[in-house]
Amino acid sequence: MLPLPLYADRCQAGFPSPAGDYVESELDLNEYCIQRPSATFFVRAIGQSMTDFGLYSGDLMIVDKSERPQHGDIVIAEIDGEFTVKRLLLTPRPALQPMNPSFPTLFPDPEQLQIFGVVTSFIHKTRGRE
Repeated sequence: MLPLPLYADRCQAGFPSPAGDYVESELDLNEYCIQRPSATFFVRAIGQSMTDFGLYSGDLMIVDKSERPQHGDIVIAEIDGEFTVKRLLLTPRPALQPMNPSFPTLFPDPEQLQIFGVVTSFIHKTRGRE
């Protein structure tokens, strides 16, 4: 466990504002990203089907297998013996939607659709990407 400082001031993504030196608290990424450690696993993304969501090949996904999948969740699913990460659509019929228009939406047989977990967070490196 390595708690690091969490600054109270927010960082502008546009024009910078004067930054304060006030530390609000400490932040432990384990506590922030993982609610149920015994039900959580990590897996790396591969491929380009989720790039419009900001998930890129090599990113580390944090997955909670105890979360009940809901419409719109990003999930890890099994299709024809292969694992995939997609956005779950439940209506009008179950579908796995990529977040890149270059890839087709998948319409698995509802009886065969297996969800292994809900992606609750992911870590996207901006340097040293694979």
